Amino acid sequence: MNRNDVKLRHAEGISFDTHVIANPTNTKEWIVFFKKDAGRSYFLVDEREEVESFANLDDLIHELRDLGIKNAEIHF
Repeated sequence: MNRNDVKLRHAEGISFDTHVIANPTNTKEWIVFFKKDAGRSYFLVDEREEVESFANLDDLIHELRDLGIKNAEIHF
């Protein structure tokens, strides 16, 4: 799900369980995983539809705040 989709759904009152996990292909980076009911899940993706990764956890937290997300579970 791209940033615009996240903001739009958040504005519509749709909520997700947001998880921050280590990138399986590079454990020094972080990715965002959204879980929705009925077994649906999404990753935060960029404009090329590639999974967005963050080298710095502080930058990722700032990004989540910009998206309007107030709660996230971080998995180390």
